[in-house]
Parts: sequence; structure tokens; C-alpha cells
Amino acid sequence: MTGIGSRFETGRSSRHRKFRRAADIAARRIGMVCGIAVCLVAAGTHAAKPPKSIAVMNCALLDDNAPYNDADVTRIQRARIGMISDALRDQLRDRALYRVADNAPADKLFTRLEASQDLNACNGCELEIGRHLDVERIGVCWVQKISNLILNINLRVEDVATGRIVFERSVDIRGNTDQSWRRGIKALVDLLAADQGATQ
Repeated sequence: MTGIGSRFETGRSSRHRKFRRAADIAARRIGMVCGIAVCLVAAGTHAAKPPKSIAVMNCALLDDNAPYNDADVTRIQRARIGMISDALRDQLRDRALYRVADNAPADKLFTRLEASQDLNACNGCELEIGRHLDVERIGVCWVQKISNLILNINLRVEDVATGRIVFERSVDIRGNTDQSWRRGIKALVDLLAADQGATQ
């Protein structure tokens, strides 16, 4: 009887250990599934966070050769400034880097400020424009033309609430053409997209 009882107890103990191991494995699997679910929810929440709002001022042109330009060159370069200003806004919007605001509600403010200063270097007036348009960031862009072969395009993004510069880069372009200016803007936006701190 003792032998039979011992075997019975041993068998019951073995089944109990197997049951506990199966329960432990199931608990671990459930824990892993829950952990993955939490991570996915967190990632989804982060991905769903809307981009910050921005107003992008029209790019300015600093032309070292301005006194020597004829009317046709001046007209073409003004058109290019408008072209890249729109391209910059479009790329920021299309790549979902920012929610780009319409500048129209600040037209009167732009006119008043432009009458007395250069908006690309106005010592804080860009923040006034940002507050007027109720955006989180303000973008300032300018092209420096040294010659028809040597130019650079610059972009500075500031936090409107603090005035802190969150992004400031410059790219060199070769050739005073529509294509080179467009490439310069795309290169700047690529740099901005790679800088996560600038868009968060």
C-alpha cells in the first residue's frame, strides 16, 4: 500500500508541477501580449499627434549685385522668391512636418513692418507675426546672392512662445536658375525633416 500511495502522490505532484509550468508559460505569454499591446497603443498615440503649427514668411533676397541688375533680372528674381516661398510652404505641408498657416490674416501687419525694416532680420518682429497668426513656430527664409554662380538659401525656425531657435541651416546652390533655387529649398526641407527636435 505504501508503494502504491507513494506512486499516487508522486504522480499527483508531477501533474501539479506540469500544471504550474503551463500556467506560468501562459501568464508570461499573456504578459508579453499585453506589453506589445501597450507599446502599439503608445506608438499609435505618438503617431497620431498632430504636427506643430507654423507660419512661413515670404523669403527675402539679399543681392550683392542689386545695383547692377536690369529690370528683367529684378523681375525674374522676384518671381523666384515667390516661387520658393510657396515651394517651402508646400513641402512642409505635403511632408506633414508642420501645419502651415495662411499668412493672409496678417497682411496689414506685414505691410506695416515691411515699411520700416527687413523682416528676415527685424529683431523679433517675426515673433509678433507668429503671435498674430496664433502659431507655435515661425519660419524665416532668405536667399543671399553673391553672384550668378554663388548663392545660398537659409531657413530659421523659431518657437513663437519662447523665441528659441529650433532650426537654422543654410545650403549653397550653384547657378541662378529656377531649378537650382528649387533644389536649394528641397535640400533645406530634407535637413529639417532629419532634425526631429525641430518639428516636435
